[in-house]
Amino acid sequence: YFELEDAKKLIKGEHSWLSKSNGKVVKVISTLLPYLPDGYSYRIVFMRRAIEEVLASQRKMLINRGENPDKVSDAQMAEIFKMDLQQSERWINSQAHVTRLDIHYKQLIDQPKPLVSEINRFLGGELDEDKMLGAIDPSLYRHRSSIKL
Repeated sequence: YFELEDAKKLIKGEHSWLSKSNGKVVKVISTLLPYLPDGYSYRIVFMRRAIEEVLASQRKMLINRGENPDKVSDAQMAEIFKMDLQQSERWINSQAHVTRLDIHYKQLIDQPKPLVSEINRFLGGELDEDKMLGAIDPSLYRHRSSIKL
């Protein structure tokens, strides 16, 4: 996936870049959603993922950065993620200018076609679904849990 570095500036109140993003898809991690400013209508594709997979991915990222992955236990990190997710959920549910579509990451990898169609409809129906399907790379799904959906 591609990340827009400017999205990380939301926490500092910097959102001038949003005006240049109208009509575009921007990845914003759930923790930063409450920092999105009023004055825009947002369509949020909320990617759901098993906490075990998130923790494994987070651990790998910390190792790659040369940071200690055991500085915070998995149980503590899971609790932090849970609280962040609850805060994001409260914000989304309190916003009249936000519409949301929940997508389960594992389902998108396992059975992408119906979900790609659903995402396209949610975003206005003008996207190239073949290109969307081509962007899904199952080899990037490295931290799998045994949870069945």
